[in-house]
Amino acid sequence: MAKPHVLVIPYPAQGHVMPIMELAQRLVAKDIKVTFVNTEVNHKLVTTNWLDKDGFGGGLMEMVSIPDGLEAWEDRSDLCRLTNSIMQSMASKLEELIEKINKEDGCKITCVIADDGMGWAIKVAKKMGIRRAAFWPASVATLVAMLSFQKLIDDGIIDNNGMPLKDQTIRLSEPMPPLKPANLPWTCFEDAATVKAFFQVVIEVVEAAGLTEWFICNSATELEPAAFGLHPQLVPIGPLLATDRLANQTGHFWHEDSTCLPWLDQQPAGSVIYIAFGSFTIINQTQFEELALGLELCGRPFLWVVRPGMTKEAVVTYPDGFIERVGSRVRIVSWAPQQKVLAHPSVACFVSHCGWNSTLEGMTNGRPFLCWPYFGDQFYNEDYICDIWKTGLRFEKDEGGIIRRGEIKSKVEEVLSNKNYVTRALEMKEKVTGSIREGGRSHGNLGKFIEWVQEKDTNQC
Repeated sequence: MAKPHVLVIPYPAQGHVMPIMELAQRLVAKDIKVTFVNTEVNHKLVTTNWLDKDGFGGGLMEMVSIPDGLEAWEDRSDLCRLTNSIMQSMASKLEELIEKINKEDGCKITCVIADDGMGWAIKVAKKMGIRRAAFWPASVATLVAMLSFQKLIDDGIIDNNGMPLKDQTIRLSEPMPPLKPANLPWTCFEDAATVKAFFQVVIEVVEAAGLTEWFICNSATELEPAAFGLHPQLVPIGPLLATDRLANQTGHFWHEDSTCLPWLDQQPAGSVIYIAFGSFTIINQTQFEELALGLELCGRPFLWVVRPGMTKEAVVTYPDGFIERVGSRVRIVSWAPQQKVLAHPSVACFVSHCGWNSTLEGMTNGRPFLCWPYFGDQFYNEDYICDIWKTGLRFEKDEGGIIRRGEIKSKVEEVLSNKNYVTRALEMKEKVTGSIREGGRSHGNLGKFIEWVQEKDTNQC
């Protein structure tokens, strides 16, 4: 029987690659051929860290790459430069790749699923007459803010370059959390050039939204009813987590250190503080030391992810005597198998940067949060956690912008001593996991989307 052939392309960031990779795995499980397109740099990272290279995708998943327009030696942490380069150079390369596949593969591309942050890819698919779907990996509230950019301009909240003009909080709808203009997804960067570059991505997002036949989102109605209510064309299919493969995720940029799991086995149930700030968060040495000393003051075992590049300094330096004092009650790793960690019965709470993937992983495991947002949608996710779902607490900074050790100790004790946080976290877990089980709304939507992908097309092999 003829197989549909889907090309999948994520925005080149860890938090974008992993959920759309999970979607690709769901397609492969339904006997759909997938060509997964990363940038050359990320392709190398992802394929280096595959969990099962030989059996990956069952032969139906092919990993390919196209250049992002930067030289190999250029700094990809410069988000302004990277974003501008992607938008200027990758469209023609993607078109060339599709033409090559259609000519040589014998199984033409029948559908393109693109991260909506790569809106230009949707335009390429339309130009080539290929069916297309947009995928949104973050919170729908963040997407709604992007879709509202013209109204924000008209209301005098932002200027034509996306820069904030007012300080007062706004609401995209009454049931949604209030939002500071400085915390809009594109306004949280330090320099105007990066804000302007990301605002161009927002414009592409909105344009591409009008060119798609499906707009699927890695969220659930149970999490964001008000946001989904504003835009009925947005279809929840999440959370997309690796629950059907024993939480063995693919798409990591770093090697997972699974040695932390036997260490967790040795800790009492509900005792461990888990700290992980994702792939982008950077803190200075003062803040790093305050965090370390705050965790020490808590007197509990803790598992801490300290990835390369997490501090502004080239070498991570712990406070004098810290490692000796905390001894065996700390485990420090450079990258953790996070879903497995959060599912472990010894974990008590999650100190998180509130990236959407981490938020979903914590929610689906019923863990209360302590929120440490860094940029982008993370501030709005913090509002969800603390003010809407009420499953966690936010830290307060001092006048110098530092979260001090005493504040860390105090908030850890508060979230763990107040059983209401655990109760609400478990209630939200049931709601969200129910959505992805058979009979749930996200489960049903994903099934309908896959059926659409499988529809016969004259270009099928």
